[in-house]
Amino acid sequence: MPVIKRWGNSLALRIPGHIAAQLKVTENSAVECSVSDGNLVVKPIDSKPRYSLCRLLGEITEENLHKEIATGRPQGDEIW
Repeated sequence: MPVIKRWGNSLALRIPGHIAAQLKVTENSAVECSVSDGNLVVKPIDSKPRYSLCRLLGEITEENLHKEIATGRPQGDEIW
């Protein structure tokens, strides 16, 4: 049974390994803590946004599409 321990000026809860595995959290995983009906709720936060090329390209519109810009003459082996 996990117990609350002191960690400096804070309190800490050690999460048993089998629960951490179910939540897919590891050391330094970001979590969100809240209280719901008097219960402590700890939820993992997916700190790495997941992007897909299809989704990103799908967000391009006429209003947010940038025009081509000139950056000067080639400085290396660029094709001119």
